[in-house]
Amino acid sequence: MQVLAKEIEVFLEKSSWIRRMFEEGLELKKKYGEDNVYDFSLGNPDAPPPQIIKDALIEISKKIIRPYGLGYMPNSGYLETRKRLASFVSSEQGFEVKSDDVLLTCGAAGGLNAVFKAILNPDDEVICPRPYFVEYKFYVLNHRGKLISVPTSSDFHLDIKAISDAINKKTRAVLINSPNNPTGAIYTEEELKDLANLLETKSKEYNRPIYLISDEPYRFLVYDDVEVPSIFKFYEFSIVVSSFSKSLSLAGERIGYVALNPKMPEKNKLMDGLVFTNRTLGFVNAPAIGQKILDLALDTSVDTTIYKKKKEMLQKVLEEAGYEFIPPQGGFYFFPKAPGGDDVEFSKKLQKERILVVPGSGFEGKGFFRVSI
Repeated sequence: MQVLAKEIEVFLEKSSWIRRMFEEGLELKKKYGEDNVYDFSLGNPDAPPPQIIKDALIEISKKIIRPYGLGYMPNSGYLETRKRLASFVSSEQGFEVKSDDVLLTCGAAGGLNAVFKAILNPDDEVICPRPYFVEYKFYVLNHRGKLISVPTSSDFHLDIKAISDAINKKTRAVLINSPNNPTGAIYTEEELKDLANLLETKSKEYNRPIYLISDEPYRFLVYDDVEVPSIFKFYEFSIVVSSFSKSLSLAGERIGYVALNPKMPEKNKLMDGLVFTNRTLGFVNAPAIGQKILDLALDTSVDTTIYKKKKEMLQKVLEEAGYEFIPPQGGFYFFPKAPGGDDVEFSKKLQKERILVVPGSGFEGKGFFRVSI
């Protein structure tokens, strides 16, 4: 009996190693107890939310007991929240963004799906440097596109030639993630300028824009004063997608956004498409309570020193144990080489010791494993 669509059956076979390790970890914790399982698998933020989040929830709860305290809204989000968000994005990107340039979404995942639905024709291709967050492939496939992964350099930075070689008339977008999950790499201004120049040339050659999409949920967490450059400065057809799951410890609330480069030609037409896809994909709009929280909490962040201390501790442990790795420049993760080269087998060995990590194969990073701080 065929219960599922054949495509979904295939997807389940290749489904996320991250979630698989998380689920197996739950079973181990039931068997041995929470304190006897050492879980470095899921990027689940454990820094407490800023106090203002708790205060905001109390304030919101007082208002929603009134009739229609929460109500339907424009599909792009509450206007006041979008104004606040535009100011936040402007400050973060160092580039003036207006409320009409931003769309509130159900997390970064909802934002990316809305973007791909709006821009992809059947068989269009999205280029992504590997290793990459595995769900990207499924997000592109959701909208009849194809994700094309390309190699990065030995230190996980962009290989512009590899990207150039992969571009063809079907290329619709390049998707980057900086700081990167799982490697922690932050792409430099020089890399982004070179990429922007390439995409500008290729867009003219194929007579349609190749979008540059940057997924940035870890922008707030960098080490050693490394800067995360803004793609808006280098390329008109650029889109930033992000969420507040990590920066405000709001994982599970699914509150994120899409921001368009204000200088993008026909920007308003693309935004109209995004508002439409956000609605018709079933998200309809971003969570109302999440938006109300942002109204009060956008000027703050979790205490990043918590993560920086953990990063230093874990780096010391890995160094003393003799693992080979490139220290992350930002984000939640280390991505060491797997002893023996087989990342899946090594991860299974660690699991027997009740230590949970994610094999690099789950990110098209064979031979490595991801450790979350």
